[in-house]
Amino acid sequence: MMGQTLPMKSLVTHLIFLFLIGSTARSQEGASLSGTKQLTQPDDLSAQMVAGIDKFLLREINRSPAGRDLFWKRDFSSRDAYEKSVAPNRERLRTMLGAVDERVRVTALEFVETTDAPSLLAETPLFRAYAVRWPVFDGVHGEGIWLQPKPGATPAARVVAIPDADQTPEMLAGLAAGGPDAVPFAKRLAENGCEVLILTLVDRTDTHSGSARLKRFTNQPHREWIYRQSFEVGRHLIGYEVQKVMGAVDWFVSQNQTLNQKAPIAVVGYGEGGLIALHAAALDLRVQGALVSGYFDARERVWEEPIYRNVIGLLREFGDAEIASLVAPRALIVEHSQAPKIEGPPKPHDGRGGAAPGKWDGPEFNSADAEVLRAQKLAGPFKTFITHVHGNEGRTLGPCGDQAMLEILKALGSDRKLLAPTGKLSSDARAKFDPAGRQRRQVEELVGHTQRILRDSERQRDAAFWKPIQAKSADAWAVAAPAVRSNLWDDVLGRLPAATLPANARSRKIYDKEKWTGYDVMLDVWPDVFAWGVLLLPKDIKPGERRPVVVCQHGLEGVPADTITDDPKAGGYGPYKAFAARLAEQGFVVFAPHNPYRGQDAFRGLQRKLNPLSKSLFSVILAQHDRILDWLSEQPFVDPKRIGFYGLSYGGKTAMRVPALLDRYCLSICSADFNEWVTKNATVDSAYSYMFGGEYEIFEWDLGHTFNYAEMAACIAPRPFMVERGHADGVAPDEWVAHEFARVKRFYDKLGIGDRAELEVFNGPHTIHGVGTFKFLHKHLDWPEPK
Repeated sequence: MMGQTLPMKSLVTHLIFLFLIGSTARSQEGASLSGTKQLTQPDDLSAQMVAGIDKFLLREINRSPAGRDLFWKRDFSSRDAYEKSVAPNRERLRTMLGAVDERVRVTALEFVETTDAPSLLAETPLFRAYAVRWPVFDGVHGEGIWLQPKPGATPAARVVAIPDADQTPEMLAGLAAGGPDAVPFAKRLAENGCEVLILTLVDRTDTHSGSARLKRFTNQPHREWIYRQSFEVGRHLIGYEVQKVMGAVDWFVSQNQTLNQKAPIAVVGYGEGGLIALHAAALDLRVQGALVSGYFDARERVWEEPIYRNVIGLLREFGDAEIASLVAPRALIVEHSQAPKIEGPPKPHDGRGGAAPGKWDGPEFNSADAEVLRAQKLAGPFKTFITHVHGNEGRTLGPCGDQAMLEILKALGSDRKLLAPTGKLSSDARAKFDPAGRQRRQVEELVGHTQRILRDSERQRDAAFWKPIQAKSADAWAVAAPAVRSNLWDDVLGRLPAATLPANARSRKIYDKEKWTGYDVMLDVWPDVFAWGVLLLPKDIKPGERRPVVVCQHGLEGVPADTITDDPKAGGYGPYKAFAARLAEQGFVVFAPHNPYRGQDAFRGLQRKLNPLSKSLFSVILAQHDRILDWLSEQPFVDPKRIGFYGLSYGGKTAMRVPALLDRYCLSICSADFNEWVTKNATVDSAYSYMFGGEYEIFEWDLGHTFNYAEMAACIAPRPFMVERGHADGVAPDEWVAHEFARVKRFYDKLGIGDRAELEVFNGPHTIHGVGTFKFLHKHLDWPEPK
């Protein structure tokens, strides 16, 4: 009874009993799950996971040059045979760069002038300089300066001159002073008998990176601003600017034809212009020679460079050496010059932020020289067409110095031994000219073009994805769907090999609740890469009983514990509402995996390493989940045919991609993420867009023409699929969600399984609601609801 004291003997016995209970409890802390080894690694498995994946990817990148030969079938028996043999590689590079839009036919240059600014900018004894532009696509122009030789002889060559992104055509034409790297090499070409078109590149300032209408601006360089939106629809700033060069080449070809001349055509570029010149020469066989200054190098660290140089699949098939081999047997001059130093995007200012990190200090001589030697080896008997120009002991020359200029002119047929003396700089006749207006036009034209492609992308998905589907029933679609899933996996997200290591399951007990016990579980995938999550095991499972499993996936910067905690003061409770723990209390086996989207730039850097290998962050996540499914399916308390997936936010992104491809997930619930995903990524007309945020890893190559969320949901069909959505969720407006889900529901209805597709909308924010979704799980996992 209360208030009574125990006799001394009884008290001692009671204290011994309590001590033994406590000792037993302590001995069970960290105990491993039956059939697994003891997990002894430190608690911060999240950081270890990201670091391990990073280590794995760096090895894969360093191994990439050795694997490129698989993509090449070079035939050196003749020049024509060689060009034919590398044509497939050229076309793949064209697609990677997004240089796929049909160009407008260029028959004439357009003079750019106003009442205040004449098109004739300057005149010297050897040439005239005009402000010009030329059409590339509808509404998109190349723009710059034309250096026209005085009438008379055929030009020694017709040259597209390409400055670095932060240089202006005026600097190259000798009409404006620049920094020490702003050498007027276009003027030097014109003084030595060449006709020159100088192209304006999109620069690295951030003035127009945003929306005045929305009052949303970023510190993304203009190059990143264009890169982000174009990447989502299978285009690229590099491809756009290469197409501008090709438009200039179109005009040069027409000039040769009209004037009955045979002037050779060349491209010369410095810094970012060197990048564009190299790729333009590789893609356009009409270019007979290229000079690349201050750019050429090994590209295995492209992931450290500015993000607008990120090209999907590049390193799997191409380094600069392989691209150079597409120029041969035409002439390629590589000049080792001091490159423009890129110290990152503009610093955050005036509320602007969100730009991706990325620096570049130019090529180091030994690295660049080794890449040139590799290019010469790849070119076989055509290796003499690739020349490396540099100073003694690897010192820099130029940019676009006399030696390199003489080499390119010689390659184009000139017998000059020395360049003509250069004249004085000229004055620009446009007294009030500001190049900022031209830069604004260049940015806005490309934004407008990309947004038109975006708006048309749904129509193209309808034609490419939905129209070919012949299946009229769930059974018929189950047979046809694997081929569609392969397209998503192989061509869009990127497929990595299946796990190469034994699972080597390790576990430790970390929760002991009234109705369930929780274990950390760690499984090996590849060297340095593991899967990890928390298993919640109901205590009332009977021997031999196999229960359904719900895999509960956390969102951005989350950890498994966020889905489990029932402490309202804990950071994870607000969005997750302990949904993993609630489901375990209702009798489901629950597994809460960790996905490696945690650590800000640390994990976003993984995407930068994956993309050049033709992969994405979900390539890794898919392999981790495949290993988790292997292990879960082997457990004696799991019914492997009843494993469902339920993810919030970034976990909802996972819910659209992982179950779409891993059909051992028998259903999927996407919470707080489902919407018109392609629009959300690429539009500049909505504040919901990722164009304005810091999620630079979120963009997926050409999703606009392949798989939006409706198409991903079709890959989940005929399995059950559900969307959970709060009206106040800031991810997207209800209208985007309704639009995209209507396409899903229509497909399920046409297959005769409309009851397997559900949408629950509730009054609430970005959070788990856990009402209709729980009913959905009980129904489709065939598990009784609690009384």
